Amino acid sequence: MKKINLVLGIHNHQPVGNFDFVFEHAYKVAYKPFIEILAKHPKIKLAQHYTGVLFDWILKNHPEFLNDLKVLVDNGQIELITGGFYEPILAIIPDQDKLDQIKKLSDFIVENFGRKPVGMWLAERVWEQHIVKFIAMAGVKYVIIDDTHFRYAGLTGEQLLGYYITEEQGYTVNIFPISKMLRYTIPFQPVEKTIDYLREIATENGDRVVVYADDGEKFGVWPNTYKHVYEDGWLEEFFTALEENSDWINILHFSEVIEKIKPTGRIYLPNASYAEMMHWALPADAYLDYEKLEEHLKEEGMYEQYSRFFRGGFWRNFLVKYPEANNLHKKMLRVSDRARKLQSKGKDVNIALNKIWSAQCNDPYWHGIFGGLYLTNLRSTAYRNLISAENELDKVEGKKLIRYELTDFDKDGKEELIIESPNFNIYIDPNYGGQIFEFDFKPVEFNIADVMTRRKEGYHEKLLRLANEKNNPNNQGVASIHDMLLAKEEGLEKFLHYDWYKRGSLIDHFLGEGTTLENFYQCKYPEQGDFVDQPYVVNVNFKRNLLEVILSRDGNVWIDNQRKKIRVEKKITINKNSSDLFIEYKLENLEDEMLDLWFGVEFAYNFLAPDSSDRYFYFIGYELEDKRLKSMGIVDDVVSFGIVDEWLGLDMNFYLSKFANVWRFPLESISLSEAGFERVYQGSVMLLNWNIKLSKEWNVQIHKSFRLLKK
Repeated sequence: MKKINLVLGIHNHQPVGNFDFVFEHAYKVAYKPFIEILAKHPKIKLAQHYTGVLFDWILKNHPEFLNDLKVLVDNGQIELITGGFYEPILAIIPDQDKLDQIKKLSDFIVENFGRKPVGMWLAERVWEQHIVKFIAMAGVKYVIIDDTHFRYAGLTGEQLLGYYITEEQGYTVNIFPISKMLRYTIPFQPVEKTIDYLREIATENGDRVVVYADDGEKFGVWPNTYKHVYEDGWLEEFFTALEENSDWINILHFSEVIEKIKPTGRIYLPNASYAEMMHWALPADAYLDYEKLEEHLKEEGMYEQYSRFFRGGFWRNFLVKYPEANNLHKKMLRVSDRARKLQSKGKDVNIALNKIWSAQCNDPYWHGIFGGLYLTNLRSTAYRNLISAENELDKVEGKKLIRYELTDFDKDGKEELIIESPNFNIYIDPNYGGQIFEFDFKPVEFNIADVMTRRKEGYHEKLLRLANEKNNPNNQGVASIHDMLLAKEEGLEKFLHYDWYKRGSLIDHFLGEGTTLENFYQCKYPEQGDFVDQPYVVNVNFKRNLLEVILSRDGNVWIDNQRKKIRVEKKITINKNSSDLFIEYKLENLEDEMLDLWFGVEFAYNFLAPDSSDRYFYFIGYELEDKRLKSMGIVDDVVSFGIVDEWLGLDMNFYLSKFANVWRFPLESISLSEAGFERVYQGSVMLLNWNIKLSKEWNVQIHKSFRLLKK
């Protein structure tokens, strides 16, 4: 009789910073019912991976579930596997953090289940060969990754029906390929399709091994899967079919495979993740070219034969594609390095390290067909954990300091200015308009400058096609079906606006005639200056408890097609003992004639909840019809305005030395999630602007204060 060895694995995860109701929903429709059905089938064995994030939530909200799991662990049905506690992309975090993250989850499993895990789930299956050393050092014997990685190494067919051993600097780890075929049949296709495939690959000597391992959320959380998997009985039928065919389908744990079957061979895999991830990592235009080539190969019947030579990008390119992800990553590295240096001096930094590890959770560092980086709650939580870690390290140092550093923070070969004080972290890019790209108010552990630039995504083409279909009277029926499946609201294509510069604060504009709030919001306005994204000269001065930063640029403004020279100088003053910030602008005319200018200073801030009544704009002397953070409008002749966030307990106020016109509008991205296209609030832009007749000099002071409110 032909036989096959089958290994099953389920990975369960929720991101750090996800909403509690999301955890609860996933628990009720996926995690709990899966285990309840598994318990009814004692002959079914599988590996289960729960991230530490999820274990923490379960321990707090449903501790009884851990008891149910332990019963299945004790009877041998479940083999728990480890990984990074907070599900980091292992390759991109510091080496000691790699070891500590794995140890933290392994220790949790030992403490709560009495078993030492020997296998590991690799977050998003992002593989780089150097991680082998650290996985082995953490006591892990095997890792589970996609067969895609093995295909890229040149393997195919029956070569993927086993497991391999790999090595780095003498350290070895076993690696199992996950069958792409089974990932697509389980649980989406009829049960018999999976059984037929297993029968097809079974052999007389029965030494082949095939692996299924995938996300537990596909068993109840994904759209329509709860009904399919549980109400319609797919999972019950699947487990029953495996039991009925147990004379030739031999279900093993990963650890049992290693004990009973020798590895197929030695292998070294290329840097890779699953195929979809590598597609998503490409820039928007390359993303579209990839799709076209993939479709062409399929039409020509060549895809199956040559797909192993067809690859997308590299995971780390998300840090290029999205500067916001890169900034978060580099801040994480900076804070981790600071903590380790203090640890090397004998300081206790464990509280800070746990917050840093939490901020290493992978989800806000990339974006595919799920929200990821575009979800402001995930980014904000990562920043909150890092700022909280910095506050802990400040306590460990026992000093209230104001300090600055000119350093290549984002690793692009140019220096950024990092300012740290008891109240603020302010990150400035002198080489890009002298703009502020991170502004942490440390008393509430919040980065108020955590905004996203609106940019083209490869999948936006699909949204535009849907809109065209809908507007075609011959396609009304088809378009409405697609609309229902792929768009969360009507007319999303009208919000596809792309920024030609990176959003931030202290961005200096010289607006051309014809600029309106609408075309400025769309980023299709006439810009007359060359200050927005160009280099500034930076100088820093200490005056007792004061730190002064002076950013200046001799640039140009085009008026009536003639270039006019202007100097812009902006001075930022920070007092170590104050939560106020003073900004002074000075414009200097370098021509011999008076110049008519329309000057604006842009600020962009994100307080997360655009519709909430506890977060709002206010303008002294004016009553706004709509004061929500998502509101759009103009208020003229303003001397004082601000934003209140009652949830944070913060009032951020601007007081101006000269009356200004203030424009405001929301930054909203159109991104893809598992439920379809959606509009996501990424922050609010405020443009302070003045009409100036500049003879020699003009200046304005902006006093920015932060007041903590009683909650």
